[in-house]
Amino acid sequence: MEITSAVRPLETFTPTRAAGQRDVLSLALEPMPHLQVAFVGVGARGQVAVTRWCHIPGVHIAAVCDVSKQVAEEAAQHVEQLGKPRPVVYWGEMAYRQLCQQQGLNLVYVCTDWLSHVPIATYAMQCGKCVAVEVPAALTLKDIWQLVDTAEQTQQHCMMLENAVYDHFEMAVRQMAHEGLFGELVHVEGGYAHPIGNRWTAWRMEYNRLNCGDVYPTHSIGPACQLLDIHRTDRLHYLTAMHTNAFLGKQVYQEVMGEPCNSFANGDQTSTMIRTVKGKTILIQHNVMTPRPYNRMFQAVGTQGYAAKYPIPEMLISPEAAAKRGLEIDNNNTPLTDLQIETLLNQYAPPFSSEALSTAKQLDSRGGMSYFMDLRLAQCLQQGLPLDMDVYDLAEWCCIAELSKLSIEHGSMPVMIPDFTRRNVLR
Repeated sequence: MEITSAVRPLETFTPTRAAGQRDVLSLALEPMPHLQVAFVGVGARGQVAVTRWCHIPGVHIAAVCDVSKQVAEEAAQHVEQLGKPRPVVYWGEMAYRQLCQQQGLNLVYVCTDWLSHVPIATYAMQCGKCVAVEVPAALTLKDIWQLVDTAEQTQQHCMMLENAVYDHFEMAVRQMAHEGLFGELVHVEGGYAHPIGNRWTAWRMEYNRLNCGDVYPTHSIGPACQLLDIHRTDRLHYLTAMHTNAFLGKQVYQEVMGEPCNSFANGDQTSTMIRTVKGKTILIQHNVMTPRPYNRMFQAVGTQGYAAKYPIPEMLISPEAAAKRGLEIDNNNTPLTDLQIETLLNQYAPPFSSEALSTAKQLDSRGGMSYFMDLRLAQCLQQGLPLDMDVYDLAEWCCIAELSKLSIEHGSMPVMIPDFTRRNVLR
């Protein structure tokens, strides 16, 4: 598509696909009915994931790994306490390599720090294992392309563990949108407003000190891209980003790290606008500094309707669309009542069993979205289906970090977003 802006967007390098390397669009592998899963990184987040997977039918926790022997042993004991066989235990900085070579494994589930995701995921795929990686899966375009190329070379699944797309409200609204309830979507929004407070880790704080841009974009962009069917019927075209000064950065750094901070790269608030090839727009925001309520800023704006989750659920649809769903409204600008919204959410609820819904609520205080994410991943692998999120979703959602930084560093210039599928056409 021709760009009419007077400023030509910055472009980044797209490597040529190697000879014999095939894309993994709609990749489906042989069914894995007796799914064997191994976990790398079983600290706080990893152990919670292990707990969830112990409640998924047909799953065997085959191995756990951590840099700390004590943490790895505690995770194995936890599996036993939940009534499951003891997994093989690995520990040490490079022990993930031994784990990835273990025979019979189907899936390596990575819950380590951001900077170690790519080498672990790459090695797992090279060992013939599917991989699921915590967010963000990669931080640079170089690393993103490495994951894409490795997935294509090995023909293994590489999925990012973006749980926000499995929130009940987001899933229901996505289904409504795909069935045309809001007409044609023209604009969507997402965000991550979540003051980290006493949950800062040293490596995450240091990364924010050194890097500007939306460094944690996947909760924001994931649901937005799924609404617009990105790299399936539309694709991301270019973005422009802007941020505030770091009004709180130096202060928070000193509180967390216990030492003075002379410079802090990341602004308190970052806003990124994205335009798709079909002329639709996405706005995402990032703020982990200023005091405010948790907010993922989820919005869907269509030609015949609107939906938003925060701060309270809101929906508005045309009288014609409402009548087809058994709802009565006065005119085009009358928001639905709470009861009408609840009715629609129930009508378009994802088809999880009552047992799965009950288990999800028990294991996940945020409505079960992490459990639904894991359950769907397991079901797709067990049944030999394409995953809900592929390596190209991972690439598109993670690239916002480096591309927003590039835009900000060049005075908020537009930056082209690579076509990670390398098809250069809409399908």
